[in-house]
Amino acid sequence: MWLPFIGFIIGVILGLLTDWRIPDEYSSYLSIAVLAAFDTLIGGIRAHLQNVYDENVFLTGFFFNIILAASLAFLGVHLGVDLYLAAVFAFGVRLFQNIAVIRRIWLAKWMEKRQKS
Repeated sequence: MWLPFIGFIIGVILGLLTDWRIPDEYSSYLSIAVLAAFDTLIGGIRAHLQNVYDENVFLTGFFFNIILAASLAFLGVHLGVDLYLAAVFAFGVRLFQNIAVIRRIWLAKWMEKRQKS
């Protein structure tokens, strides 16, 4: 459970403390890769709350989603088609679905705790 949070914290700290600049031609690849990583992070939190979290599934899904999203963006650029929009749509929908499930789980736990007291 803590692996996603630790990775997120380390990434934010490294991003704030370094002065790396991403060239403009790579910004679409990076943005879609970050969206894919965030989707996987939220999915990992959801899996943990549902007691089905598997670290191997999380890690392989994390890297596979990033590679797939960046590959779609790369292929789209070379074909002259905005294929990255498919990844944005897919990851965006999954992200909001996972957040909705997490909210429902937390609400159910809060209501259960409230009824006990």
